[in-house]
Amino acid sequence: MGHTVLTSPNLVPDSNRGREPQPPALHFAGLDSIVEEPIWKTLFASVVDVLFPKKLPPLKLSSVPIAVRDPMAVKRSPASSAVSFITHAVVFGLILLFTLQQWHERAIAKKAVVTPIDVTPFVPAAPAKDVMGGGGGGGNHDLVEASKGKLPKMEKAPLAPPQILKLDHPKLPVEPAVMMPQQIKLPDNPNMPNIGVPQSTQIALASQGGGSGSGFGSGSGGGIGSGNGNGIGPGTGGGYGGGLYHPGGGVSNPVLVYAPDPEFSDEARRAKYQGVCVVGLIVDAQGNPQRVRIVRPLGMGLDEKALEAVRQYKFKPAVFNGKPVPVEINIEVNFRIY
Repeated sequence: MGHTVLTSPNLVPDSNRGREPQPPALHFAGLDSIVEEPIWKTLFASVVDVLFPKKLPPLKLSSVPIAVRDPMAVKRSPASSAVSFITHAVVFGLILLFTLQQWHERAIAKKAVVTPIDVTPFVPAAPAKDVMGGGGGGGNHDLVEASKGKLPKMEKAPLAPPQILKLDHPKLPVEPAVMMPQQIKLPDNPNMPNIGVPQSTQIALASQGGGSGSGFGSGSGGGIGSGNGNGIGPGTGGGYGGGLYHPGGGVSNPVLVYAPDPEFSDEARRAKYQGVCVVGLIVDAQGNPQRVRIVRPLGMGLDEKALEAVRQYKFKPAVFNGKPVPVEINIEVNFRIY
């Protein structure tokens, strides 16, 4: 083993005294035996090893194989197989449930469905040039719907409106008729013994209907149907044609589906004034109120409140022959202080 020898300036001979002190010298044993070879020898030895490699003795393997049990030789128990199957099914089910829940919770932009509402004033469509306009209706304020029957005679200038005869043999009989400028063919029941409304389903009682001015139906004017005049069907002015309908005679009533409560006016509330205001309107084929007006006023600002409420009403439209039709009706708006 190498050792270190230290020399101190205090131990130098006296002959060296007075000179500059020298640093201590270090001596390592074994360093003198290391001899550095020239670089050309190292390069030559490397070339020789590449060109003429030395043959090494064969490698001797000292590893020994270890016996391992075959995993396929052991049969798996049915219980472990069932537990594994159920576990995998539960995991896949949870993954599928989470995926579906995330898919349902995504924000989906929905297109708004808006139903257009016609708020323009109702104007009955003008009949075509080759179609006769007009109409008529009647009744006798009966509670029962007009009875089913045949149409009366059609004349340009009728003298007597159709009605239920009270006398069997009058002294001056006048055949009832309705106004029709020209002879046209209308749906009729010619085999019926009495005059009535062909579209009616009421055959139990003899009735002229809830209209007015004689005739049959729910209108007025001595005609037959739901119009106004001495003609037939909806419309006004005699003859036969389109126009406004009136409930009855095959025309169903419109059904109120939305009706906000009317508000009281300040004047009526202070005076504790109450009553019923009658409002007339036309329910168009879309179920919207049109041409709303006061038929029987109540006063104290309640008329305006009734009009404001009725304009917000929504109806299921009336139906005639399976098609929605515009009808003219009256509505009672009841103002009560509870």
